[in-house]
Amino acid sequence: MLNNPAAQELYHQHAAKMPIIDYHCHLDPRQIAENHSFRNLTEVWLGGDHYKWRAMRANGIDEAYITGDKPDYEKFEKWAATIPYAMRNPLYHWTHLELSRIFGIDQVLKPETAEDIYRQCTALLQTDAFRAQSIMKRCNVEAVCTTDDPVDSLEHHRTIRQHPFGVKVLPAWRPDKVLAVENPLAYNAYIDRLSEVSGIEINCYGTLLEALAKRHDFFASMGCKLSDHGLDTFFSDDYTSADMERIFCSVRAGKAPSKGEASLFKSGLLHELAVMDAEKGWVQQYHIGPLRNNNTRMFRQIGPDTGFDAINDLPCAVAGHRFFDRLDHIGRLAKTIVYNLNPKDNEVLATMANTFNDGSVAGKMQYGAGWWFLDQEDGMRKQLNTLSNQGLLSRFVGMLTDSRSFLSYPRHEYFRRILCNLLGEDIESGKLPASEIDFIGQMVEDICYNNAKAYFNF
Repeated sequence: MLNNPAAQELYHQHAAKMPIIDYHCHLDPRQIAENHSFRNLTEVWLGGDHYKWRAMRANGIDEAYITGDKPDYEKFEKWAATIPYAMRNPLYHWTHLELSRIFGIDQVLKPETAEDIYRQCTALLQTDAFRAQSIMKRCNVEAVCTTDDPVDSLEHHRTIRQHPFGVKVLPAWRPDKVLAVENPLAYNAYIDRLSEVSGIEINCYGTLLEALAKRHDFFASMGCKLSDHGLDTFFSDDYTSADMERIFCSVRAGKAPSKGEASLFKSGLLHELAVMDAEKGWVQQYHIGPLRNNNTRMFRQIGPDTGFDAINDLPCAVAGHRFFDRLDHIGRLAKTIVYNLNPKDNEVLATMANTFNDGSVAGKMQYGAGWWFLDQEDGMRKQLNTLSNQGLLSRFVGMLTDSRSFLSYPRHEYFRRILCNLLGEDIESGKLPASEIDFIGQMVEDICYNNAKAYFNF
C-alpha cells in the first residue's frame, strides 16, 4: 500500500514507530481489568464482530455458525471458508494484518490453512503473552477510551486504575439511552436505573438534569475526558423549559411522544449535555447517520449490534449548524469531533466543523475519521481528501478502531499506510515539495499520535 519511495519513507521512518491512542472503541472494560485469557481464536476474533458476521451471511453461512451454538472450531472453519471470497473487502486485509502483526503468522487464511492457523493462534492465546492486556501492550497502545453508559458503575475502570499495566484505560460518556424517549416502557426502566445509581429521585425534567450532572461528575472523577453520541441526525428544534417538562412527564406516565415531541426533547437534552461537556473541558463526539436494527426478524432473534444496521440518508446540515451555533452563542461549545456514516455528508460535516473554529485551540472542531462502513481504503482516502480540501489535515487527531475486538489495532497501521501513501503521491507528483519531507514527516507523526495526545490532554 506504499506505492512510492516518499510514502515508504514517511511510513517506515515516521508513522510506524508512533504509539496508538485509540480514543473511541467498544472493548469490554471487564476483560481489560481481569486481563482476560481467550479460550481460542474464535472467541477473540469472531465474538461480537458484526463486520465478520455480515460477510459470513453474504457468503451463505448458516446463522448457527455465526451467532448460534455450533462448536467454536466449526465457526472458525466457516470464517476461513469465507475469507477467499472477501477479496477487496477490507476484512481481507485486516484479517491478514492481524494474523501477521499479533500472531506472527504470514499464511493466507483459507480452508486449507484453517486448522494450522487455528491451532497456532489458540496455543499462543493460552500463554500470558497473549492475554488481553498483553495484546494491547504488544500493539504499542498507550491509551484507549471505552464506551460507557451514564448508569455504568465503572467498577472495572476503578480496578484498572488500582492495578495499572502500562496502558491508560479511560471511560467515555455515551448517554444515548437517556434520549431514547420513543419507547416509554424501556425508557422508564432506564430512568429508574439512573435514579437508583445517582441517588436522586427523578420526578421531573429538572431532577433528570440533576441526576445526569451527578453522574457526569462521577465520570470526570474516574478520568473521563470524552463524550460520544450515536444519532441518526442532529436535533436543534426551538424548545422551552415548559416543553421539556411536559414531554418528560408524559413519557414517565407511559405515553409515547409524537415524532415532533421526541425531536423537541432530544434537542433540549442534547444541548444540556453539551453544556456539561464544555464546562468540564471534555471533547464531545457525534456519530451521525446510522439506520439501526433494520431486520426485524433477526433483531427479535439475536438483538442489536449484530450486523443488521445500514447507512441512513436523513439531512443533517441545517440542524447541525443550529445545534453548534446555540452552543457557540453562549460560549459553551466544547472541542468537537463529528463523524458521518453517509458519504454524501463528507463535505457537509467537514464544512460544518470549520464554521465553528474560533482560534482558541488548533483543530478545535474536527472532521472525524472514516467511520463504520467508511473505515476502508476508499472511505479513508475520501475522508482525508475532504478534510484536506476543507480544513487542515495537519491538525487531524487521526484514526480509531471503533471495535469490540482486542485484535483490531492493526487498523491503525492500515490507516497510517493510506495516509503516508496519499502524502507520498503528492510529493512524487510535485503537489507537495520534496524539500519539505522532514516537515511532512513531522505532520505524519502528529496525525498518528501527537495531535490526539494534546487534543484529549492525555
